[in-house]
Amino acid sequence: MDVEYDFSQGKRGAVEPIVAGKTRITIRLDDDVLAWFREQVNAAGGGNYQSLINEALRQHIEQKREPLEATLRRVLREELERVDK
Repeated sequence: MDVEYDFSQGKRGAVEPIVAGKTRITIRLDDDVLAWFREQVNAAGGGNYQSLINEALRQHIEQKREPLEATLRRVLREELERVDK
């Protein structure tokens, strides 16, 4: 190990810059919930469990805005597409 290091070109802050439109937070999740999301990502062959959590939250928000009739129509369409495959 060197006796003296040169940090004159060093930068403070996060190693990876935060993408515009994203906010870094600390959140506490139950262990089993976090494990489930990680398992889903592993089963899919990789990815980011945080993105999966974000997508689940987004879908929940959109479903709350969607009227019941629209939700039923969407679910029926999705199920009929699965049957046709």
